[in-house]
Amino acid sequence: MAASPTNPYSEAGVDTAAGDLAVELMKSSVRATHGPEVLGGVGGFAGLFDASALRDFRRPLLATSTDGVGTKVAIAQAIDKHDTIGQDLVGMVVDDIVVVGAKPLFMTDYIACGKVVPQRIADIVRGIAEACSATGTALIGGETAEHPGLLGPRDYDVAGAATGVVEADAILGADRVQDGDAVIAVSSSGLHSNGYSLVRHIITNAGIGYGDNAADFGSTWGEALLEPTRLYTLPLLRLIDQLGPSTGSGTQGGGSGTQGGGSVHALSHVTGGGIAANLARVLPQGSWAEVDRSTWSPSPIFRVLSDIAGSTLESAEGTWNLGVGFLAVIAADKKDAAIAALNAEGMPSWQVATVGFGARPAGEFEQGAKGVDGGAVRLVGAYADGAK
Repeated sequence: MAASPTNPYSEAGVDTAAGDLAVELMKSSVRATHGPEVLGGVGGFAGLFDASALRDFRRPLLATSTDGVGTKVAIAQAIDKHDTIGQDLVGMVVDDIVVVGAKPLFMTDYIACGKVVPQRIADIVRGIAEACSATGTALIGGETAEHPGLLGPRDYDVAGAATGVVEADAILGADRVQDGDAVIAVSSSGLHSNGYSLVRHIITNAGIGYGDNAADFGSTWGEALLEPTRLYTLPLLRLIDQLGPSTGSGTQGGGSGTQGGGSVHALSHVTGGGIAANLARVLPQGSWAEVDRSTWSPSPIFRVLSDIAGSTLESAEGTWNLGVGFLAVIAADKKDAAIAALNAEGMPSWQVATVGFGARPAGEFEQGAKGVDGGAVRLVGAYADGAK
């Protein structure tokens, strides 16, 4: 009897059978994100999404974003816990398109790994799918690629891209911001997915293992550091709808802008770069804001890590969100309603600044970021001692 032919691809380290099994394990999670707009199901070369509803828009604009989770995945790999990284991915990608007021439509993901371990891949994708469901986003496609020799057997990285839609005359942004607008902070769930290179540096230098008990958090260090990113999508979209349209024209600090809009004028996702840099990106040139640190107390994870490193919270302001995951620039007369609405959604919120135009206080401000020549922002005062 002739011997079975060998599979050169398998001999090279690529297990296509494991990839097929991973797809089978993730199918039910992915399908749960599908509404009638998704055609073709799982496994096609391309995901299909019925865009007929866009015909009801006056001028639909598509918004898109792509991102990854960064080195947070190294902690997931270290403690073999992979079911929360997917939520981090969705938070990083989908919440970026909400910044312009867009409603997410669909998302795709990409996982590169050294070796396909079906249950591990299924855990990652299940986390992505569950977060997609929580944000009203269809997960319509993805890819898992095995890269032996480039990545170790336990190594992987995740990335994704999302697309949403917004009416052209409803886009949020710097051109809507007015003199006297309130800047509302929305709390984070922790580190989210930024600054983990610094986190890992601190932990390594302190000789702490991810499996070690973290007494301050009632868990291991690895579990504490994997706290998933808070998802802001639906609460923010509901806030935009709830506050209603503006009846006047934007003044942009005394200017003559005519673009209408709701009482939510701009949103900022506090990711890489920290609070000041990300707020500056969504403020217009000539505007400024002083964010009052005394209005909140950064959550324990930030304080404990800073203490271990022997540094101050202020020194990490360009790296960590320090307890603020989103910022909303709101019409002054609607700030109380906005705070109440967000709190009712389980999103602790409070005012941290007021937008000013013209002459600003003396001292150094952060001026724009990420190639955007926007407003000027700085943090002032001292952080509150108690928990917010």
